[in-house]
Amino acid sequence: MRPTVHMIVDVKYGKDGIQKVEIPDQNYIGTFYPKDVECGDPDEVIGESIDNPIGYESMEDFLKGGEDVVFIVNDGTRPTPTAKVLDALSKRMDLRSARYLIATGTHRDMTPEEYDFVFGSHYEELKDRIICHDAKNSECVYLGASKNGTPMEVNKVAVDADRLIIITSVEPHYFAGYTGGRKSFLPGVASYRTIEANHKLAMSMEAQSLALEGNPVHEDMMDALEVVKDKAIFSIQMVLDRHQNIYKVASGALNPAFEKAVGWANEVFSVPIPEKADVVISVAPYPMDVDLYQSQKALDNGKWALKEGGKIIMVSKCREGIGHATFLTQLSSSKDPKQVLENLRAEYKLGYHKAAKMAEIATWASIWAVTDLDPELLRNANITPFPTVADAMAEAFRENPDARVMVLMDGSVTIPRLE
Repeated sequence: MRPTVHMIVDVKYGKDGIQKVEIPDQNYIGTFYPKDVECGDPDEVIGESIDNPIGYESMEDFLKGGEDVVFIVNDGTRPTPTAKVLDALSKRMDLRSARYLIATGTHRDMTPEEYDFVFGSHYEELKDRIICHDAKNSECVYLGASKNGTPMEVNKVAVDADRLIIITSVEPHYFAGYTGGRKSFLPGVASYRTIEANHKLAMSMEAQSLALEGNPVHEDMMDALEVVKDKAIFSIQMVLDRHQNIYKVASGALNPAFEKAVGWANEVFSVPIPEKADVVISVAPYPMDVDLYQSQKALDNGKWALKEGGKIIMVSKCREGIGHATFLTQLSSSKDPKQVLENLRAEYKLGYHKAAKMAEIATWASIWAVTDLDPELLRNANITPFPTVADAMAEAFRENPDARVMVLMDGSVTIPRLE
């Protein structure tokens, strides 16, 4: 009898950590990442895009006559290499002539480490020009409503600006279809009330990764953006590879640049798989492992590779705990995932959409997790905790020695597609 050959897989955990897990060769389908693509010199890729914008003669032409220039930039929970864009722009404009509004949505303020990541070497010279959006407390201006009734309330700093420059990145998003573009406004710099009204639409089954047409969240965002259609907006929208290098950049008018970036994002993040698995190990990589609320994306993407009745193992350090308290409260409202879904639909509050997406998975699969969270909190939320990935896999093989196993090493942004 031939000895069993084991694959040793290094599973990422946190910023620099690794957990090793052995998977018998006959059980191992493979480890899947966003696709490898050829990336050029980042300064050249960014510069060429900025100098050849969609819908404008040039960035210089766009800025002409601007007296109140405001950048809207992603916060530190996103991998967007804003600092590299600022490096390129510093050769084309005086960065201190603008202000910088951080599109936190409903996230907390950034940490000192995150400010350094976002602004890089420019932080010291710009720190007195930076404003961090607070969805609950920042002054927001009502500009109108979408057809769905979403009130469009936007940070006054963005509303008052006569030139807006958006720096963002585009990758799949589990209910908006994709990040980037319109998301810099909603949820980025919108009021809590606005975000809650829009995100309620995420309860729909049509609100999924890679879906734009027919996706009620995306369509509501686009409709709500009609209220800023007359503003001068220049966007710089990046698509990164799996190593967070810059693959492509689309600059210029917001929506056309977004559409172009979406095509490139599909080239990277939509990943063919040969079969569905009994066990999917889906990793929320740093910095997307900030908390359970954000790490949920790895679960939602991993479900596309999982057989009904299978087990999905979310691997995330959850460095800052749970995230939104309402999210955990609702997940813990019943031991029956179907009852959790009924409770969530009865009265929506922000955060419930993530709980609903997780509860929906739990109606047809088992959710396991390897995190730094209190195991009892996870058990109460219908999630089975394990101290290590190796422990989780040992239990999975005890229950089903023939289980077919797949690893999604960047589960937060990898969308498996059955060939």
